[in-house]
Amino acid sequence: MCRCSAVIKTLIFLIFYLNLSSAVTHTLQYVYTGVTGINFPEFTLVGQVDGQEIEYYDSNIKKAIPKTEWIQKHEGEDYWNNETQKSQEWQEIFKVDMETLMGRFNQTKGVHTLQWMYGCELNDDDGTIRGYEQHGYDGEDYISFDLETLTWIAPTPQAVETRDKWDSNSCYNKNKENYLKNTCVEMLKKHLSYGRETLERKVRPEVSLFQKEATSPEVVCHATGFLPEAVMITWQKDGEDVHEDVELRETLHNQDGSFQKRSILKVPAEELQKHNYTCVVQHSSLEKDIVLNVSYRQILKGQRNTDGAPSAIIAAVVAALVVLVALIIFIAVVVGIVIWKRNSGFTPVAQNSAQASEGDSSSNNS
Repeated sequence: MCRCSAVIKTLIFLIFYLNLSSAVTHTLQYVYTGVTGINFPEFTLVGQVDGQEIEYYDSNIKKAIPKTEWIQKHEGEDYWNNETQKSQEWQEIFKVDMETLMGRFNQTKGVHTLQWMYGCELNDDDGTIRGYEQHGYDGEDYISFDLETLTWIAPTPQAVETRDKWDSNSCYNKNKENYLKNTCVEMLKKHLSYGRETLERKVRPEVSLFQKEATSPEVVCHATGFLPEAVMITWQKDGEDVHEDVELRETLHNQDGSFQKRSILKVPAEELQKHNYTCVVQHSSLEKDIVLNVSYRQILKGQRNTDGAPSAIIAAVVAALVVLVALIIFIAVVVGIVIWKRNSGFTPVAQNSAQASEGDSSSNNS
């Protein structure tokens, strides 16, 4: 059982490493999120290209705004006014849909999340595409679109009514297909033409090893500031790969558009003294892997560390942790402790794809 598990993990690693090396798949994704029962924007919309945020709207600012210089340069005021209008319309639809789903789940109050994610992927090498659309409620799958059969999949009884309603409208589902296979891909290509230089920029990660205190059973390997998003963080013990007792966290965004990721090794303190543990970071920006020995980790307690690193370095690590924790809390609240993963899909701008939400409301999405 354990040996099979190790083989599977090794295969997953090899597949990921091949993808890391080629890096030819581009993505356009939109995520709409509604929340209730918490002091947080009741509606947010985020658009991303290749994992980089390009567009943002929330119910507090009530305005769609560009998030990268290259899209701001190529899209004018009319474009953003149109995006603002559509986002405000979806804000009202989500409010109705939230009430509908709370009723279906026999809920009258509390913290609840409703999320719609959709988008497309384009492989530069062979031109293959993949489209997807998923809806979630309170962190669980609610309904998703099967692009092969042009039908909806309802994993819960509460979603059956929505599925039957949408499947009864063949034109609606055909419009979904056209959007995901054609319109979305056209929009992705347009955005790539605007920002390819930035999107394909490679920045090497900064890697740190730290531990809360010398007796802690957890050692954190933290990579940050890298572009593009794909990165691999692994551990070795005396030169052999370690797959057990490892917790790999999801990749998160930094404010400057770069990414960060961490992996946690959980072993007794005495094990760290008996064996040579290393953290290995692989990224397309690197000519060779970054390898850090655990013996040179930083001990955060009392701002002391094993290799005499200056306190400024430790302060930077602590600051990175604060940002990391804040982002994790944000995702947990917004997604309802989900992440759907990865990469991730949303509504491209200036399109004509008929869309409807979970309730009886419907609208056309561009």
